[in-house]
Amino acid sequence: MLRRLALPVSIMTAILLLAGCGRPAPSPAGGPPGAPPQVGIVTVAPRAATLTTELAGRTSPYRIAEVRPQVGGIIQERSFQEGAAITVNQVLYRIDPALYQAAYDSAKATLSRSRATLDRARIKAERYTNLVKSKSVSQEDYDDTEAALKQAIASVAVDEAAVETARINLEFTRVTSPIAGRIGRSMVTQGALVTANQAMALATVQQLDPIYVDLTQSNSQLLQLRRALEDGRLQRPDGKQAKVTLTLEDGSTFNQIGRLEFSEVTVDRGTGAVTLRASFANPDHVLLPGMFVRARVEEGVRPDAILVPQQAVSRNRLGQPTALVLTADDRVESRALTVDRAQGNLWLIDSGLNPGDRLIAEGTQKVKPGDKANAVAIDLSAQPGPAAPATAKKP
Repeated sequence: MLRRLALPVSIMTAILLLAGCGRPAPSPAGGPPGAPPQVGIVTVAPRAATLTTELAGRTSPYRIAEVRPQVGGIIQERSFQEGAAITVNQVLYRIDPALYQAAYDSAKATLSRSRATLDRARIKAERYTNLVKSKSVSQEDYDDTEAALKQAIASVAVDEAAVETARINLEFTRVTSPIAGRIGRSMVTQGALVTANQAMALATVQQLDPIYVDLTQSNSQLLQLRRALEDGRLQRPDGKQAKVTLTLEDGSTFNQIGRLEFSEVTVDRGTGAVTLRASFANPDHVLLPGMFVRARVEEGVRPDAILVPQQAVSRNRLGQPTALVLTADDRVESRALTVDRAQGNLWLIDSGLNPGDRLIAEGTQKVKPGDKANAVAIDLSAQPGPAAPATAKKP
């Protein structure tokens, strides 16, 4: 029985094998046998693109004031809550004013005495003026009276200055904040002895709204940007400062748009970098001094930018960026490219591609230079465009 079953099975197997050998193999591209492979192409077309560069930076306060005493004495009172918001001229500390009040009172008394002496000298001088005309007093006595009047006037001026000095010193016993902002911790407590203009600050007040962000850019990048603006490759609206957006350390985006304030005029000798400063509104005090941030700075608008998909660009054996394009007769041609930067999922091309070129974006592994290929247009409009940040490196 086994021999009878084995014969029909072997006959059926042979028939199936013969049928499979006679059927043509499918082409790699799913088309008819021998047809050129299909590749996805995009047509190169220039368009306006806003170019950005990403720089590292740290935040710094808009204004900072280290509060120090201008007179010496014992701290009687601390009048603020550490970490609280401070207004201009708000009293922060009170120094024992007893000695300064006594000095002020003494200076006022001295001034009163000087003014009385001045009044007496002025009356006597007026009297001697009339007497000298009638020769009732000598000229020498008249001259002495005039000199005494001038001395009295000078004494009053000196004593008035002494009163003002004493008043200022008395005011300095009330240590106030010169700016509005947030105050840090207090370095002294009640009962501490402080001296005028001491090295240690009593506290530090920092204005955090607005706030500065100091960025670092290499001098070579700055020179390239200036050349691009000069030769017209980049355009920037006249009179408008460059916009800046921030990415915080946790990866979130800061909800305020900043403006580039200025560029440092000196290049750091050690790093060859230039410091740029941007300012941001910081109403909720999300940004604190010393935070590390990543900033995207708008360099300008490139009106005729050529942007191509990143998957369409590769490297040759020499490490140069290349791309494959289809010629008018559907032949594959290799092009050497010069890449400027990445814009989202697109590369910004400086040279190597021309408007109207049919760039192979899909199926590059199926063809090589010189091959024939069938072009199929693909839609890449869903990919991030020119407004995306330039974070990737050149291919």
